[in-house]
Amino acid sequence: MPIGLVRLASVILFLSAPLAATGQTPGGRPPPGQSGALRVFLDCQRCDFDFLRQEITFINYVRDRKDADVHVLVTTQATGAGGTEYTLKFIGLGRYAGIEHTLTHVSLPAQTGDMIRAGLARVLKVGLVAYAASTALGEHLDVTYRPPAARQEEVAGGERDPWNFWVFRASTGGNFSGEASSSRRSVRASVSANRTTAAWKINLTANGNYSQSRFDLGEGEEYLSVTRSYGWRGLVVRSLGPRWSAGLKASISLSSFLNQDLAVRVAPGFEWNLFPYDQSTRRQLTFQYTVGWDRFDYDETTIFDRSAETLVDQTLIVSLSLRQPWGSAEVSAEASQYLNDLKKNHVTLFASTDVRLFKGFSFNVFGDIARLRDQIYLPRGAASPEEILVRRRQLFTSYSYFLNFGISYSFGSIYNNVVNPRFGGSSGGFVIIG
Repeated sequence: MPIGLVRLASVILFLSAPLAATGQTPGGRPPPGQSGALRVFLDCQRCDFDFLRQEITFINYVRDRKDADVHVLVTTQATGAGGTEYTLKFIGLGRYAGIEHTLTHVSLPAQTGDMIRAGLARVLKVGLVAYAASTALGEHLDVTYRPPAARQEEVAGGERDPWNFWVFRASTGGNFSGEASSSRRSVRASVSANRTTAAWKINLTANGNYSQSRFDLGEGEEYLSVTRSYGWRGLVVRSLGPRWSAGLKASISLSSFLNQDLAVRVAPGFEWNLFPYDQSTRRQLTFQYTVGWDRFDYDETTIFDRSAETLVDQTLIVSLSLRQPWGSAEVSAEASQYLNDLKKNHVTLFASTDVRLFKGFSFNVFGDIARLRDQIYLPRGAASPEEILVRRRQLFTSYSYFLNFGISYSFGSIYNNVVNPRFGGSSGGFVIIG
């Protein structure tokens, strides 16, 4: 190691030694872990933890629920207006066992990230007061009340919605990249119209994607790959009680990758949920069955010597979703077949889980596996080497799979209070080697 770096490291160690000896953190803050404070394990996948640690300081944040007095489980689901409903389940542990309650916070689609996290922090504070009031820091807590403005009271009282619950969105974007021997460009656009009430759910979406890649093969040769896809999807669902619903799915699409110049599907069906739908953020077990009418027009003649065809299919989807204090799990299975020819079918299984097996140790895995017997759209003739390499078109396969897994184990201090953003900048991921 260069002598200059050794000297610099020695100076850093010398300066940091007094801090370690006195038990102080940089900036003169007391060490993490306030004596007598409520220990909270915040279990949230969409929270700004640094912001919450800075805003809510009358508790101790711990890294594992085994060390907590209160486990706060935060689950989310999209609202009809395009916002997010946060459900905060407060679960008392240890001396607070049996003390549980639930609060909700709804963010609006027009709110900024700062407004959303501030609103979530406010609800989290309110929920924790019931537990923190009996701790050593309880005497330092106070209650602040801000009366709603008259206009807010008027809206809450039931002002008529001129849009009748309809929400519209439009977006577009693209990306461009390249170097001396290759370049790529793509553009995309989408529009949607959604209406969600307790009785009805209507989702209408149209989108388009265009991608072009150019490769310089040398000696004046060039290969150009173009893929495009356009589509429209519609969903109309009618609630039939706490567990039943009926729906209609419809779609119109074009895909060069799937050799489809036109694909139309109309499929009515129904769904039954073992648990009431109002528990959907914590648990769901649904059985969905649809029967679809399909019309296909192909860009190239298929391996079955068809340029167009009309089919009828049936599809069953079974889906289990759980979000509990021990972790989360999701399993879904889909089976579909064409009634004109039962041998043309596919079966797909997807599973994911993130489980805390014991203190500090967690395991996560997700993946899917599919058996495919219904690639009726494959074009006749072999694909060129270039088409295979750049995935320009779908190739024949009888199966597909994907698996991702990981484990993590943490140990040491149970506290997780301190926020220190120093040297948090990034170069954007670019590394220059001379």
